[in-house]
Amino acid sequence: MAIFRQYIAPLLAVLVFFFALVAVSARIFLPSDMAAPAPIEEVGVTSQPTPTDLPPATPNLAS
Repeated sequence: MAIFRQYIAPLLAVLVFFFALVAVSARIFLPSDMAAPAPIEEVGVTSQPTPTDLPPATPNLAS
């Protein structure tokens, strides 16, 4: 268990730190429009179907 505490756990912590550093630093090399946050509102897309878009209802034959 001492080997894990002295060598493996610190190595994992350093690797996670460097991965986060590379991921954050990669935004420098992206084009300016890709580095911006994603838009929140939907543009021209409706998420709720209207009654005219739905197929006709079928009767329940389970009874």
